[in-house]
Amino acid sequence: MTALVVDLEDPTPPYEQIRRAVIAQIDRGTIGTGDRLPSIRTLARDLGLAPGTVARAYKELEAEGVIETRRGGGTRVAAGPAAPAEIPPQLQEILDGAVRAAREAGFGDDAIRRAARRSLDGTAPPPGGTAPPP
Repeated sequence: MTALVVDLEDPTPPYEQIRRAVIAQIDRGTIGTGDRLPSIRTLARDLGLAPGTVARAYKELEAEGVIETRRGGGTRVAAGPAAPAEIPPQLQEILDGAVRAAREAGFGDDAIRRAARRSLDGTAPPPGGTAPPP
């Protein structure tokens, strides 16, 4: 794994920068299936961040199936799905537009992701309404 860099001036949260950097390295082939990632403490120390920030990035990556952590085996790049599912172009255009509009309105990726999950889960409030209890 090549060195990761986190830009604290970037409005993107540091954990998201780490998440994206790991995925970019996998996409470029810099790291591959089974390769071990630095421990949370090591990466946090190297980046000058709190361990919780790196832990959140790793947790997000694990939830996405990008990495897997095994006790005594460390954190490694997961095999992942054989091939990504095809996304209909019309759906991608709709979502790209919604994300672009949300970013232009000043919302960060984390807030956009939470809102999308609420919509998918059916827990989003109706337009002009209030949210259901958590």
